[in-house]
This record gives sequence, structure tokens and C-alpha cells, in this order.
Amino acid sequence: MRTIIDLFETSVAKFPNNVYLWEKQNGKFEGTTYQQTRDLVFRFGAGLLSLGLQKGDRVGLISEGRNAWIISELGILYAGGINVPLSVKLDSGNELKFRLAHSGSKMIIVSGGHASKVEEIRNNLPELEKVIYLDGKENPGANDISYTQVLALGDEYLKTNLNDFEAAYQTIQPDNIANISYTSGTTADPKGIMLSHLNYAANVIQSNTLMEITEDWKTLALLPWDHAFAHTACLYCLMINGASIAALEVGKTPMETLKNIPKNIQEIKPTIMMSVPALAKNFRKSIESNIRQKGPTAEKLFNHALKIAYKYNGYGWDRGKGARVIYKPLLSFYDKILFSKIREGFGGKLQLFIGGGALLDIELQRFFFAIGMPMCQGYGLSEASPVISSNALHAIKFGSSGRLVKHMELKICDLDGNQLPQGEKGEIVVKGDNVMKGYWNNQKATEETIKDGWLYTGDMGYMDKDGFLYVLGRFKSLLIGSDGEKYSPEGIEESLVDQSPFIDQCMLYNNQNAYTSGMIVPNIPVLNREVEKRGLKSETVEGLVEALKIIQQEVDAYKAGGKFENSFPERWLPATIAVLPEAFTEQNHLLNSTMKMVRGKITEYFAKELEFLYTPEAKSIINQRNMDALKKWL
Repeated sequence: MRTIIDLFETSVAKFPNNVYLWEKQNGKFEGTTYQQTRDLVFRFGAGLLSLGLQKGDRVGLISEGRNAWIISELGILYAGGINVPLSVKLDSGNELKFRLAHSGSKMIIVSGGHASKVEEIRNNLPELEKVIYLDGKENPGANDISYTQVLALGDEYLKTNLNDFEAAYQTIQPDNIANISYTSGTTADPKGIMLSHLNYAANVIQSNTLMEITEDWKTLALLPWDHAFAHTACLYCLMINGASIAALEVGKTPMETLKNIPKNIQEIKPTIMMSVPALAKNFRKSIESNIRQKGPTAEKLFNHALKIAYKYNGYGWDRGKGARVIYKPLLSFYDKILFSKIREGFGGKLQLFIGGGALLDIELQRFFFAIGMPMCQGYGLSEASPVISSNALHAIKFGSSGRLVKHMELKICDLDGNQLPQGEKGEIVVKGDNVMKGYWNNQKATEETIKDGWLYTGDMGYMDKDGFLYVLGRFKSLLIGSDGEKYSPEGIEESLVDQSPFIDQCMLYNNQNAYTSGMIVPNIPVLNREVEKRGLKSETVEGLVEALKIIQQEVDAYKAGGKFENSFPERWLPATIAVLPEAFTEQNHLLNSTMKMVRGKITEYFAKELEFLYTPEAKSIINQRNMDALKKWL
């Protein structure tokens, strides 16, 4: 299998009557089989051909996850086009317009929820010829057409041109581009990642070497379908195994959609789910909140059960080994009376989560493993289609990103590109059929990222002796001391946020300075409650001073004598702290669409705060600038 078309055709031939897609219709989930999906793909693809789509033409796609999303993508591919999958989080202004203009999209397919964004910018896109409305449009113009009309055009086309349609998709070559998938936009100009049919087909086969998925498996697709991880690991990895995918029921508002998650989980009873750290944290909060509502005795019992599970499970790979075996009977008891009930809340059939996105902290991994729904952290990036490694049920090591997929090479390199021995930290570099063709219309960026067929990921990590990959953060976001020594800040930042209820966000900075500084976004409601518990009013000078002392104590916990001492080398902990007057958000462009910090923009945005952090006055957290920043929150 060397194209997405090969992959789909093989699955249809093998599993024609298996349900591939589940979607909520008329109040209940209804299934569409592999054969029925293929029929719809043929109709839609043929409709695109009758509209004049030529081989290599680009078509934008912006919609929530639903049957029509994957039918649209496959239809584009069968017609010889290139899909440009777009995030539903993009604004209509620069973000959406840039991607459609840069890719030269000839058509765009859009759901009702995002149609207004396209209307705002369509007149500024000279290459855009047609807008296809998944949910139709009142008073359509000459260049507007509905999804159902495209299917009807396809029906007419296939009556007389079935042979032409089949000949068209059979000419698709492995090297043909399937997607131009844009980066999250951590710079002014996002890059268009060119992923070929072979890139996807190869990565699906590679991913399949990590674990066994059987045709009876189901997933509820919670992540946006344009997300590289959801796209390959969910839509295509389940497809190759004849398994099925349910679309999350979309509400009238984002909050309503979120509320549909627990209900849809009960209805679908998934076997596997794809997750990211933010979702995992929400699931944990919900579980703990439900336990608390049952009263202090239940909470105490639950915490004791967790403690026993943590002892028995170790770091995953050493579960139940050696002296740990003594905890097995008690853990089995707790599993029966407690953990199994929690699993029922997730449908009762969930075997594992696959975690993608940012690093997942070990505490979260311990928690989900304890309750019998392991969160297997993986690693990848869109330029690698995207899966590079993952933990799996038979091979879990907390803190790691798992074992590598087969049929791919990986090396760890220093700043000069020299390969480092096992165990040493450096840049993660990979080579295989899953490595992108390059960046669309950006030869310079392509040459900086791919050298002699090797993809330089920009991520820092190392391989351990057991073949597990550890990802430590961005290679280029390193803290660099005045002596040239380097350190990745992500571990410290995540620990400060995860372990402290008073810190919401944190970014460390050191660019060849005498010491490291830290910029902190406080959790104001929690901080205020603590200040008032100490008998002070938050808005008074005394209250502000106390709040700053609390934040300082949270950082000092990692220094000598603190409860987290020796977690990190002390020289990389922040010696000075700026409390920021504003959070990092997507709106101020300090977070990208995958909720990762855009470091360059943060240092630019808070340049004055950073400058202040290297003055004598900043040596004490209790300074006028920090007091003023706190006041802005009150």
C-alpha cells in the first residue's frame, strides 16, 4: 500500500460491511459502512471533477469532525486534488486568508459553523472559484454549491464517466501530494507541509507496528480532524484495521460540544481514544470531582487505592515486578470496588488513550494507569506525517514517548549535526517514507529542515538503553547560560504549573545571561483565597506582598531544602520573577492553535518585563512592577 487510495480500497475490499463512520443523526448514532463510505466518496469525487477540478488543484476544508469531513478529503484525493485541511480555530482575517491564498486553493469546503469566515474573505482570494457548503446556503450565488448538489453532480457524472473516474484515481502516484497541512503559525507566515500519499500510507503502516488494533475497535474522535495526530492515528490507522470512528456531537456552542463528550462516550463505548494533555487534565478533574461529591470517606478510600496502585505499577515497565507483587491482591480488590466503576463512566470498554501533543506529566500517566485506562504517550510532528513513537499496552515507561515505529531511522545529533551516542541529549532527527516532501513554495525552510533525506525535528531528546525515546522540549528554545551551557526549560515550566495551584502559566528565559529569569501568570482566584485565608485583603499592600511571597515559595520549593529539591539543576531555576499583567492566549497570539507557547512572541511582547528582570531591583519578587501587575488582575 503506497497511497491513501490503496489503503482505503484494500479496507473496503476486506471489510465492506464493517461500520467505518458513526455520526449522530436524529438523536442517535448511525453507522456508515466501508462500502457505503466508498460510494459517497465516488459520488463526491466525481462531482468535483464535473466542477472542473484538475489534478494537483488545491481544495481547502474547514469543518468540525463529521462524516462529510473524511468523505470530502477522500473525494478530493480520488479526483486527483490536494486537500488543505484547516483548523476550526483559525480566524477569518489573516490566518485563514493567508493559508487559502498561499496554497492557491481553487475551492473551499466549509461547514455551517464556519461559513461566515469564508464569506468575509472570499472576495480577497482571486484564485478561489467555488465555495462548497456542507450545510447548504440560503440565497446561494453563482459560485456557491451545496455538498448534496456536488453528490448529485457526481451521480450524473458516474452514469456516463465511471471508467474515466476510475482511470483518474488509478493514476494517483505515491509521490503525489495528498495534503498541504499548515503549521500552527508560531511565526507571521505559517509553513505549508507537503505530505504525499506515500507519507501517509507509510506512516499508517509504521504506526501499526506499535500495537494491534482489531476490527471490533471503536473510537470517539475528540480532537479536530485536521490535527495531524487525529488525522493519521485515528482516521487512517483505524481504517487500515477495519475499525470504526465516531464523530463527536457538535453543540450550538463550544461549551455545549464539551458537555457532549461524556454522553457520547457512554453511547459509543470506545475501545481507544486519542487525547492531548489539556483533555487528560479535564478528565482527571471530572473523576476527582465525582469522587469528592461522594463524601470524605470515599475520597480517602480513593486516595489510598491510588497509592497502592502507584506502588504496584512503578514506572509502567516494571509493573508488579519484585517486591511489588505483594500489592496485587489489595489492588485487585480496589479495582473491583472503585476503579472499574470509574471505567464504566468511560463506557466500560476503553483499553487505552493515546496521548499526543505536548509532553504529558508523569503524575497524569500514573493516575490513568492506576484506574486501568493507560494514557500511552506518543511523539510526532506534522512533518513526519506525524507518528514517530508511542508507548503501548505491552511497553509503557512513564515519562518516555515510547518505542519507535518500525521502518524508520532515528538519530540524536548535536548542534553541528553529528550523531551522539545512546543516552546523550541532542536534536531528534528521523528518516523514512513518512518524512514530508517539504514546505509548499518555501525552498529555504525545506533546506533548513531536511538534509540528505533526514528531517531535523527541532525537538530535543535521547534514547534510553531499553529503546524508549525521551522528548525534552524544543531544541531551539533552550536556556543558554553565560558559559554557553544549554538546558531545555519545558520540564521546569510544566512542573511549576502542574505542582502549584497558584501558577497558571510560566516561561523561563536565559539567553547567555548570568542567571535564568521567569515570567509567571498567576492563578488569581486561588491566590486570593489563600491570601484571605491568612487574614489579609487581596487588594491591600499587605495582601499583594503576601501573594508575591506565596509565588516565590512555590519556586523555592525546587531549591535546596524545598520539597522538590534536586528535581532540576538550581542554576536553571528562575533567580528573578516577573508576575505578568496578562495571560498567554490565542487571542494575543502568545499561544498557537495547539495551545503551545510562542516563545519568540512572548519575549517580544513582554520585552520591558524581561529587561527589568536583569536589574538589581528585580532580585526581590516584592517590587513595584510586580505589585502593579497583580493589581491589574484584581
